[in-house]
Amino acid sequence: MTDELDTIDEPTRQRRKIDHTLARFSAAHDELEQEENRKRERRERRAARPAALLEQTRTALQRVVAPSAAEPVEKAEKAEEKPAQTRLQEKKERKIERSVLIGRIVAIALAAIVFAGTGAAWGAKVFFDQQFKSVSALDENSADIQNAAGQTGDENFLMVGSDSRDGASEEDGVGTASGTPGARSDSVMIAHIPADRQRVVVISFPRDLEISRPECNRFDPATSKYSEDKSPAQKIAKLNTAYAVGGPQCVTKVIQQITGMKMTHFVGIDFNGFKDMVDAVQGVTVHTEIPIDDTTLGMVIPEAGDHSISGDQALNFVRARHVKGDVTSDYGRIKRQQEFIGALLKKVMSKDVMLDAGRLTGFVTAFAKATFGDNIGVDQMLTLAQSMKGVDPAKINFMTVPTTGISNGRGNEVLVQGKAAAVFKALIENAPLPDPNKPVEEAAPPSTPTKSAGGSKKSATTG
Repeated sequence: MTDELDTIDEPTRQRRKIDHTLARFSAAHDELEQEENRKRERRERRAARPAALLEQTRTALQRVVAPSAAEPVEKAEKAEEKPAQTRLQEKKERKIERSVLIGRIVAIALAAIVFAGTGAAWGAKVFFDQQFKSVSALDENSADIQNAAGQTGDENFLMVGSDSRDGASEEDGVGTASGTPGARSDSVMIAHIPADRQRVVVISFPRDLEISRPECNRFDPATSKYSEDKSPAQKIAKLNTAYAVGGPQCVTKVIQQITGMKMTHFVGIDFNGFKDMVDAVQGVTVHTEIPIDDTTLGMVIPEAGDHSISGDQALNFVRARHVKGDVTSDYGRIKRQQEFIGALLKKVMSKDVMLDAGRLTGFVTAFAKATFGDNIGVDQMLTLAQSMKGVDPAKINFMTVPTTGISNGRGNEVLVQGKAAAVFKALIENAPLPDPNKPVEEAAPPSTPTKSAGGSKKSATTG
């Protein structure tokens, strides 16, 4: 550097010229540095604003997809380390940052939709589960259950059609709650789905089947509660009296004694609810061989053939038990009930219902409203529905427990013990069902006690 007091000569003038040039370069450098600092501050402010917004949103969505809190700091540190950028580089960086930000916002929005959808589905499931009326019925540790270990994975739905008159009017022609009080089980069925899910067997039991009824706690259908008062055992009784005196628990006891099968679900359905179920799916189609002319209910279906039924007509179809032309009242009604249930299941599992949110919701709501049970809800109903959907229709068997087919002197249906035992043994062991036309001795169960057709169960001793 030169001193201004030095003698001005040519070398001095040259040094001063160089000093002024260096000063201008230094000032320009300082100005450029200040500009870079201002740009860096602006970048940090732009990064800080979306980071704060993302942090708030991330908290609301349980910190799903937003960046970590350290990311803005890391960006700032990297920015300090980076050399000065050209305007084109800055523009490109800003474009990348915007793309990343937009991507994250889209991801958060999608996460919010998923969470909302999951929450709605869960809320709907909880809502429908709450519609099912719970009642104690099952006894999965009963000594009457045979080969309990061998039944692991089987689903056995004990279904009882309760023909209480609650909600019925005089016009229905079936009596009213005041005239016919109490609980009545006019239909008893088992829907058996083995562990390998390769078939479904639905077995019906006549309401007038002669049984030996065990001692049961008395049941109040109005409150769905049991009392400490005992209904004494009765050596000879009709099956439908079990529900009348002891409710679901007593029916479960009787069925497990007869079959040796472990009931894993109890489903009680009020017949009055059939109207709303059928109406929700806009009718079902049934086939009849004869006109359904009931001496009590009147003409239900005027001619043979295929008919779409709904509402009161569907209710009378399953209730009718005094139909002209029926050989026996019980077997004619059982056949119609099986036909009806099969038609209803077919309709519910059809695309017309499964892909129609309104119809499906209406059916589930009506079903839940008319249903009470034990270990029953949306999940359990889906197990039954999905199992039946995946099975070849030819492998869905409807049958009636073997009886003599002729009422005895007491007006009861009598079980054919040998044939019935062979049927239940085949179900427990997942073996082929015996030929009902063969004598009992020829309808012997398979030689091996292990589960067949892909079952993974091991044999066990009879319990």
